[in-house]
Amino acid sequence: MSIKSEIEWTDATWNPVRGCDKISAGCAHCYAQTFAERFRGVPGHPFEQGFDLRLVPEKLQEPLRWKESKRVFVNSMSDLFHEDIDDAYIGQVAEVMQQANWHTFQVLTKRADRMQRLLRSQLCSAALKTHIWWGVSVENRKHGLPRIDALRHSPARVRFLSIEPLIEDLGKINLNGIHWVIVGGESGPGARPMAPEWVRNIRDQCENAGIPFFFKQWGGTRKKKAGRILDGRTYDQVPGDEEPLPAT
Repeated sequence: MSIKSEIEWTDATWNPVRGCDKISAGCAHCYAQTFAERFRGVPGHPFEQGFDLRLVPEKLQEPLRWKESKRVFVNSMSDLFHEDIDDAYIGQVAEVMQQANWHTFQVLTKRADRMQRLLRSQLCSAALKTHIWWGVSVENRKHGLPRIDALRHSPARVRFLSIEPLIEDLGKINLNGIHWVIVGGESGPGARPMAPEWVRNIRDQCENAGIPFFFKQWGGTRKKKAGRILDGRTYDQVPGDEEPLPAT
């Protein structure tokens, strides 16, 4: 587990799985793959196998040993619902999250249909825990909006959207049943630009619906210089910080 994460909306990361495969437009410039492949072939490095998918069962118990309460991003370097991870292992990850209930776990996927299926079956008890948040990545209309629909129809107590990288205007979004929205631009070499009006559109919809809104970054090749100020202020809203969660 990384004790301190540089990701603005979480405190720490936990990776009981490493590696993934690209499945949609949002994956084109995957930061995790770029990082992992730098260490392919380095003996003894956690990413000696690059970004090849690999289970890391020795990491499963880490949250139970970390006593200070944290927001924990689950599998920042993978996707828990990847098709090559068997249901039983996903169940083990969920069991640890349920036991370590002093943390808040943030599970994010692009494989929303599989998450929906498992939350309705073997993960149903984890779905109802308020300290486990279930989210989907959204980058455009074609791939992202169907994921929102799948998430909304999942029996999760807390549902969130990570709209990053935002690569086009999403238009009107159905935010019914959504409890948190994060927005961010793509960063790094070849980053696709994000228009301010796309961000304002989402922010305004969240404000109208009473949903916490978190603006992560403008992105670009120099993301630190671009910063994360939107219309003169930062947006750091997180579920539970200011208002009760909207009704499901």
